[in-house]
Amino acid sequence: MTSTRRFAAAVAAASRSAAASAGAVVRFTDYSLWSSFAATAGASVLTEDFNSIADGFYTSPFSRTVGGITWSAAATGGLYVQGGQFSTNNPEMITFSMSPGVQGVAGNFYGTDVNFNLVPAIVQVTLNDGSAYIGFATSASDFVGFYSTGAAISSISVSAQAIPGSSANVYPTADNLYFAVVPAPGAVSLLAVAGLVGTRRRR
Repeated sequence: MTSTRRFAAAVAAASRSAAASAGAVVRFTDYSLWSSFAATAGASVLTEDFNSIADGFYTSPFSRTVGGITWSAAATGGLYVQGGQFSTNNPEMITFSMSPGVQGVAGNFYGTDVNFNLVPAIVQVTLNDGSAYIGFATSASDFVGFYSTGAAISSISVSAQAIPGSSANVYPTADNLYFAVVPAPGAVSLLAVAGLVGTRRRR
């Protein structure tokens, strides 16, 4: 079996497994698999890369809109952006909230020091329903994603701490935030009607 077929089979298996568990939250550590799963579920992916946000300190909360999703970031001591990396001003948890809620959310999450240098860290990523991922992050490309087959996801929180044996202050940092959005039933119906009308016009 080729790697492409294996990949497609993995997506299909994950989709069947999630469908069998009503309201399941599926966790991913690979962007391609997460985005393929979202596409299979009928969702489109929106990306916030933070590149258009000027470097510097921002008070909390900070909000922006991408597509039809308004996201806001909050941290007790404020927020800091540098070179397209979105982080906290103090080594503390950051929470991203989405309005309206989304079916999937993901990002590149890792730890940095006070100068935005990458540092190995233990990263915890938690959704509003308590679903969580905990693991080591050693690269700015490390990926964590979730997809809910039930209720929409309204927030995702990220914290980072030094690995055992290190006393360094670690700041949770995101480079890219992804949202998987499923069209509202009314919008799907309108698209279906438009498709029927279009078909009739071609006859």
